[in-house]
Amino acid sequence: MITNMGGPTRPQRDFGRTLSAAAGGARRLDWVLVGAVLALGGIGSLLVWSATLPGDGSNPLESTDQLVRHLAHLGVALVACLLVASMDYRTVRAYVPIVYLLTIVGLILVITPLGAVINGSRGWIVVGGFQFQPSELAKVGLVLALATLLGEPRDGETRPMTRDVLFALLVMVVPLVLVVFQPDLGTSLVLVAIFLGVLALSRAPVIWVASMLASGAVAVFAVLWFDLLEPYQVQRIATLMDPAADPQGAGYNSAQALIAVGSGGFDGTGLFQGEQTHGRFVPEQHTDFIFTVAGEELGFVGAAAIIILFVVVLWRILRIAQGCDLPYPRLLCVGTAAWFGFQGFVNIGMGLGLLPVTGLPLPFVSYGGTAILANMLAVGLVLGVNSRDRGFEF
Repeated sequence: MITNMGGPTRPQRDFGRTLSAAAGGARRLDWVLVGAVLALGGIGSLLVWSATLPGDGSNPLESTDQLVRHLAHLGVALVACLLVASMDYRTVRAYVPIVYLLTIVGLILVITPLGAVINGSRGWIVVGGFQFQPSELAKVGLVLALATLLGEPRDGETRPMTRDVLFALLVMVVPLVLVVFQPDLGTSLVLVAIFLGVLALSRAPVIWVASMLASGAVAVFAVLWFDLLEPYQVQRIATLMDPAADPQGAGYNSAQALIAVGSGGFDGTGLFQGEQTHGRFVPEQHTDFIFTVAGEELGFVGAAAIIILFVVVLWRILRIAQGCDLPYPRLLCVGTAAWFGFQGFVNIGMGLGLLPVTGLPLPFVSYGGTAILANMLAVGLVLGVNSRDRGFEF
């Protein structure tokens, strides 16, 4: 029997290389971005816990079901984020058509018997106790598809041409139409924001960027002129113009949100101590109106901290985009930043009574399994771009 006494065996060497690769990957993650995302997720967990407590919130341990479920969503999403971050974005690129088609199939399925109406929108697939919202993952699919179409010019070309822009427009319109018919105005606007953000920084001909912006303005004018909005949407816009016009009807959500935020003052009433929050005066306070819980219980300090962390997330994503040498990974980051930036701006503006109620969750903070998963998948794509562009290979 021969024993190796001179050094480690092959399995030991393989294990050592695996650990070395994992350590190298960890070092090359953008830990500022990761830290800001985790901080938002931690704050969101506390706010969701408080917003879903029964009674006056005096006994936080009385009910932790929603908190546990939210933490489970975060855990699964974080694992998915790290898995995506460990993949070469060029490998992900090969599966973009499949991802995009799957998101379209999901959006179509919501109009079948598998679909369910929740909060006035037929945007969910419900199977037993499992609920899934395809429109959230459609954001990821659209970012990938647009980055592929506009970030990989054909041979001999240095930027997207007219045919590329038209194809990208078609790729955006298909999920947009399906989401509009749910109806889900908020998600529809996010899809448009992603498209405009990617197009504007793709080096496409300026005439196309200007045309798309002009077309958007014309579309808004046409919708208002021909009275194409649903009655509840008209009421939301009218409420924005005059919040006191119908405080017990269409303006109720905005009025109660302002009261909650205003009652928090500088340092808040204290976690689990918000009277507006635990009185259930603010609707959907663990999802769409989560920012009002922060405003009331954490005050200006806590609300400002959330905004600052959110700005840090956008800054790091755009910084990674700036450092990319190739257009495809750069546009992946730009599309993600456009998505998070627009959705966060709308949600916070809605909570402060500055924008109409649109039903968009606050990324990384609001409760919602599909939304959290989609957000973390997008962050994983960005982290993967950062690792590869710094010369690391798993």
